[in-house]
Amino acid sequence: MTNNRPLKGLKVLEMGQLLAGPFCGSLLAGFGAEVIKIEKPKTGDPLRVWRKIYKGTSLWWLSMGRNKKSITLDMNHPKGQEIAKKLASKVDILIENFKPGTMEKWRMGYEDLKKLNPGLIMVRVSGWGQTGPYASRPGYANVCEGVGGLRYTTGYPDRPPVRTGTSIGDTLAGLHAALGAMIAVYHRDINGGEGQVVDVAIYESVFNMMESMLAEYDKLGFIRERTGAKLDGIVPTSTYQTKDGKFIIIGGNGDSIYRRLMYAIGRPDLAEHPEMQNNAGRVKHEEVIDKAIADWVATQTYEEAYAKMIEAEVPCGPVYSIADIVKDPQYNARGMFETVEIEPGDTVKIPAVVPFLSKTPGGTDWIGPKLGQHNEEVYLGFLGMSREEYEDLVKQGII
Repeated sequence: MTNNRPLKGLKVLEMGQLLAGPFCGSLLAGFGAEVIKIEKPKTGDPLRVWRKIYKGTSLWWLSMGRNKKSITLDMNHPKGQEIAKKLASKVDILIENFKPGTMEKWRMGYEDLKKLNPGLIMVRVSGWGQTGPYASRPGYANVCEGVGGLRYTTGYPDRPPVRTGTSIGDTLAGLHAALGAMIAVYHRDINGGEGQVVDVAIYESVFNMMESMLAEYDKLGFIRERTGAKLDGIVPTSTYQTKDGKFIIIGGNGDSIYRRLMYAIGRPDLAEHPEMQNNAGRVKHEEVIDKAIADWVATQTYEEAYAKMIEAEVPCGPVYSIADIVKDPQYNARGMFETVEIEPGDTVKIPAVVPFLSKTPGGTDWIGPKLGQHNEEVYLGFLGMSREEYEDLVKQGII
């Protein structure tokens, strides 16, 4: 275990499950925060058995649960709620991603908890936020990605909207939650402020990524539509198929880059065209420019096209599968894969903790723990519970 993690000493209680809230906890744990994760006795976080399973545990859990301390607690039992309150009274941050109103039902809303811990920062992640007409509705990322605008613009114009291959809405919300938590910690500890609520809605986290869409609609009535591999209003940028059936992504939308790209594909006429010297002009001639690139790429193998783009200093690259990613020299040179031990003699690669900090980097101190692995450490040590009381709670099934 490394002792110079930048968030060492920051205590976090994670009460969420699956993805949005736990992703926030995972980010903080990766940089040294002490994250105590409450899980349901016997079953734990459903993520433990999601996606691909290896030796009875989800391989996803190994990274999502890294550096966290797993304790079991029945939150539906009054005694479990009292214990959770005691834990909340001793931490800096509480993360929860239950349906709004659940914490209040347990008498663990912010107003209840701040009486016990005025400095508490309560990070609340939900589909729709804690207020508004949708607040009480269930809200998964797939629905919130649609309401946030992302699904409407993803895919081809002649086909139904599609989703990305990951639960991007959840992870975006987790990133916003971690950022909000750190802002609130800074305000409390540096500005002499108090604890507060960080209210993160998944749909708002998605909407925050939608660039200039709101202003364009408000002032111009413009609605951005699906454009497939292209990006509306930015030319040229797209994905093209080579003659050997592979795909290359080319981004030539910088003015000087555009000219280098056109010379590289043998189209000096387009490079010097007076109406194509800036992006606004190129947008008007998008079809001509895109066809010129597509026609040229179709005559090249991937390696030929890639080599010529690199020589011309035009941003380009492949469309990678995970099988390609693990072999890529950039990933490996940057240390993007951590090899961790599942059990003696059995290792697995998981993503490294990013971003990389030069003096106090994050990292994996241990993989996702077994269910309740830290019960005694937390209950007997952190909470100071007696052995007798602890054993009694175990017998009752509360722990």
